Amino acid sequence: MFERKIAVERVDAQGQRHACPLHWIDNFAMRNFTNDPVFDDTLPAGDGLLEAGTRVPLERLGPAMEDWFRRKGYLKADERLIVSELPR
Repeated sequence: MFERKIAVERVDAQGQRHACPLHWIDNFAMRNFTNDPVFDDTLPAGDGLLEAGTRVPLERLGPAMEDWFRRKGYLKADERLIVSELPR
């Protein structure tokens, strides 16, 4: 089910990448605000790491996570999120 490894990184104002803390990712996965079942196939796996099923679209996951992290105050106005699939 969780065949894909997804990197979740915060990019700060200086352009430096940082692995998002596990509790951020867990908060998104457990309290997903979208009520979209497509994100049910996600599992927080560690700092900066999310496991996902094949039906989870990255083009929707990234913006949904960034929006949630901003709502929670995790991301500052001058920061952004990068969500990318890791090679197998």
